[in-house]
Amino acid sequence: MDFAPYQDTDPQSTRAFSPPPQRATSRSPNPKSPPPNRGTTNPFLASTLPAPSHFSDEPRGDSRGFGNTDLEGGRANINLFDTSLPLRLDHEAMLAYLLLPPAGGVFLLLVEHKSDYVRFHAWQSSLVFTAMFIIHLIFSWSSILSWILFVFDLGLIAFLTFHAYQDANNLDRIELPFFGGLASSFVDAE
Repeated sequence: MDFAPYQDTDPQSTRAFSPPPQRATSRSPNPKSPPPNRGTTNPFLASTLPAPSHFSDEPRGDSRGFGNTDLEGGRANINLFDTSLPLRLDHEAMLAYLLLPPAGGVFLLLVEHKSDYVRFHAWQSSLVFTAMFIIHLIFSWSSILSWILFVFDLGLIAFLTFHAYQDANNLDRIELPFFGGLASSFVDAE
């Protein structure tokens, strides 16, 4: 069919028309329903339906019993102490503070995907030491304030590194007042 705005021929001339309606002898159709099945009285018998195990994804013949099925597809087998890198959990958490903060935290955020504990410390390290870097830039005009901030940075790195190492056994998190809650919300949102 040609839909150009100006045509030589009428588009209705090439159109396929519908067949004419057939005239029935009666005015209303009389649909016939299938005859009732008189052999069975209950159409919902269990023999007509497949067993529930037919719809299961589990292999046939696996009877674990009620409540023993793994509903989350192996999620219960996740080890909370696994990491993406071939390092121990406590060592990775320490590296978030020891690898040239905040760059070490950003590096661990990029490479660590398994451990929320390491990711929390990486987020906290990135946030805290980025703020400390900005504070260093603001107070860079005074050498005495810069040295005081530098000593404070070293103490904060030592404190956070010690707690990241010590608290890895039970996955406790040492949260700094503002940045810890922010880092925890980032990890929980992932």
